Amino acid sequence: MMRGQAGVGTLLLSLVWSAAVAAQPTTAVPAVTVIRAGVLIDGVSSSAKSNQLIVLRGNRVESVGDAGALKIPDGARLIDLSGATVMPGLIDAHTHVLLHGEDAAEGGYDVQLLREPLAYRVARATVAARRALEQGFTTIRDVETEGAGYGDVGLKRAINEGYIPGPRMFVSTRGMSSTGGYNLEDYAPEVAVPKGVQIADGPVETRKAAREQLDHGADWLKVYMTHRSWVDAQGNLVSQPTFTVEELRAVVDEAHGWGKKVACHAYGGIGLRRALDGGCDSIEHGLELDEAAVAQMVKQGTWLCPTMAVYYQGWEAEGTPGGKRDRKRVAVHGASLRRAIKAGVNIAFGSDVGGFSWNEPIAQEFPRLVEFGMTPMTAIQTATSRAAQMLGMAGELGVVAPGAYADIIAVRGDPLKDVRALELVIFVMKDGKVFKDNLKSSNATPQ
Repeated sequence: MMRGQAGVGTLLLSLVWSAAVAAQPTTAVPAVTVIRAGVLIDGVSSSAKSNQLIVLRGNRVESVGDAGALKIPDGARLIDLSGATVMPGLIDAHTHVLLHGEDAAEGGYDVQLLREPLAYRVARATVAARRALEQGFTTIRDVETEGAGYGDVGLKRAINEGYIPGPRMFVSTRGMSSTGGYNLEDYAPEVAVPKGVQIADGPVETRKAAREQLDHGADWLKVYMTHRSWVDAQGNLVSQPTFTVEELRAVVDEAHGWGKKVACHAYGGIGLRRALDGGCDSIEHGLELDEAAVAQMVKQGTWLCPTMAVYYQGWEAEGTPGGKRDRKRVAVHGASLRRAIKAGVNIAFGSDVGGFSWNEPIAQEFPRLVEFGMTPMTAIQTATSRAAQMLGMAGELGVVAPGAYADIIAVRGDPLKDVRALELVIFVMKDGKVFKDNLKSSNATPQ
């Protein structure tokens, strides 16, 4: 009997020991992948490089160099992109994954808040996130959920945990504006309707709203400093201001205390001046930047996310108040961008996709940037290293360089000759994992 009990005890001890050993963390050697790039635009250099090898270890870039000089590690997987232009994963710093365009035939903006359940909007947002990644945008800054609460925080988590495919997300949660400063509007005053943002009035309320959003996962805060715009009797574009400088400063102070930043939607005029005086970190759209605003942005290091292409869509009929507004916006916007480029304002790529359909190419923004004064290389850098700098991720995103995340894309053409080549991305890798490979290039092994 005693010997039997001892045998059982020994067996149990052995099982416990085996389980403990199995539970110990193992140090696995990260997989090594080598990408052969026919042409490499690395996100920071002023010119492209030919015949390069990119060595990846796990989800990071280990080394980059000439194919003739860099040794391919033994056992590495080889991805042959020798017939393509290889680049860092692109960054769109102004998106709305919880919007799917504002087509009047589908009910426009209002129907999304009034008739679409949150679950439905989130389901469509998962498609939007996948669509961004398919187009080579491996990182996005999503600048508020348009009435969908903290849905962006959940999407970001689902992507990070591998449940759905999508880009890296920097999220702004609910956004905020003042009473009378955001849709939904024009309903009977006795009818309570949802708003696309969190409404706050006075510095106490704006600081509290900032704290709530930061507490619930905001990476950035999004503040609307202008709302409606129209053309006045003198033919000038006028934009309604929202928050005061004091209201915005409370938001900025709170965000900066948390180590976060504030993006301000501002078209021009009083609201734009208040945004700059209040210390925002980025101006979104900036339709009408005068010399004083541009000089202040340079002095303060304020970023501009111009979102050009979206304003060329959905114009109201010519001669109507809305039609005049739409055409005036475009007329002043291009001149403002030229002014900002000339002065050296920090500029980050943003498309405002979600304001237009996710079925359209996000990269349609690039030709507009080139049209108004950027070189193709500079335009690409606004969506790579420069956007990464704005996000506080310099050297880790937006570059193909040692230590950066292995977010890499490829296109067939030469975007330095025709930037529209970026609308046809054929290869996408995010975090070292191949998401899209139209060349079927990743099955090869080194010879």
